[in-house]
Amino acid sequence: MKAVRIGLCGLGTVGGGTFRLLASNADLIAGRADTPIEVVRVGARRDNPDCPLGGVPVSRDIFEVARDPEVDILVELIGGTDTARELVEAAIDNGKHVVTANKALIAEHGNALFARAARRGVSLRFEAAVAGGIPIIKALREGLAGNRIEWLAGIINGTTNFILTEMRDKRRAFADVLAEAQALGYAEADPTFDVEGIDAAHKLAILAALAFGTPLNMNAVFAEGITGITPLDVDFVKELGYRIKHLGIARQSPAGVELRVHPTLIPKRRLLANVDGVKNAVLVEGDAVGPTLYYGAGAGAEPTASAVIADLVDIARDIAVGQSDRVPAGGFAGSAVRDLPVVPMADVQTPWYLRMEAEDRPGVMSAVTRIFSEQGISIEGLIQKAPSAGEARVPVVVLTNTAAQSQVDEAVLQIEALPTIYGSITRIRVETLDG
Repeated sequence: MKAVRIGLCGLGTVGGGTFRLLASNADLIAGRADTPIEVVRVGARRDNPDCPLGGVPVSRDIFEVARDPEVDILVELIGGTDTARELVEAAIDNGKHVVTANKALIAEHGNALFARAARRGVSLRFEAAVAGGIPIIKALREGLAGNRIEWLAGIINGTTNFILTEMRDKRRAFADVLAEAQALGYAEADPTFDVEGIDAAHKLAILAALAFGTPLNMNAVFAEGITGITPLDVDFVKELGYRIKHLGIARQSPAGVELRVHPTLIPKRRLLANVDGVKNAVLVEGDAVGPTLYYGAGAGAEPTASAVIADLVDIARDIAVGQSDRVPAGGFAGSAVRDLPVVPMADVQTPWYLRMEAEDRPGVMSAVTRIFSEQGISIEGLIQKAPSAGEARVPVVVLTNTAAQSQVDEAVLQIEALPTIYGSITRIRVETLDG
């Protein structure tokens, strides 16, 4: 049987892993695809000493791969958005199917790219763009196709999960753990995309579009990072029976869709609260199936290569039976698209954790609770420690019942203005993840 021919662009960590896995598991992959899959051309600006290519020709101009008539599927693993977008467009225009692991490309330009692929009659697959080796895209597109997705919540960035796990288990400061994450290769030299939630926002935009059948809307995702979390917060949260996780949350309601990435308190008994280190996990609530959890390695050469090859196998099967795409993109294109409004963050309602530094004298907490009451916010719990010797200030933690962000914003503004409250109030949202 004629082999499906791959043009592999990008020979870094994931590209090298993909080439090696295709070679080492060639017979197994061919059996599952019902046809051999082989790399016939590589596009890379530099060689990877950990990935000997044998006799496979290498092009320094990656666009030559997109134009090569011998290539059936182009695999884009170069990263970035500008050149990657041009490369994918060139491949589509030359009638090639495309597989990518590029979450930023899909989140920011996916609507146009999927429309372009549909017009040309080719597939654009992206399983590896979210959560590495976890098959969450396939689960949403196929396994849960009969469900109305109510909400999903995911730990979808391994760097922030590693940092929060170390802060909790070893009571280390954020900056200290971040430096270790960089030394271990979990975080980039510039960690902004990870620690400020931008990477997770790209992934959430993709998951939400699939879950709710809407166009991609990266610009509507609220993103808040973890730089303000302190060991003191970790200790208080533990005392309250919670853990802090950096979550991407998408929820559908009569008002529209919530799209938000932020630190979140979740009950420590929840499975998602016990996903630690660099692992990823996504919890999906469907109306028929209930909650389902998808857990595994969210990054790395082999896990991400596993997802890339899963897409290659799917496309190879389509080619074998003369189809262009057995499973359409879902929310990105076609008659199923729904234009749902995005709920403003001011209207999003959750319980809240609030930590403040207060003067230790009578009447302080009564003034604070009065402000909460005036804003319609009820208090679920309160922790106030005795002051240390010689100290006149104490940390105070308030756990509220459900309140809109606009209510909390106003309450915090008034409380911070009190002469007995010092500095800014730390705010973290709370999710029970039980529907």
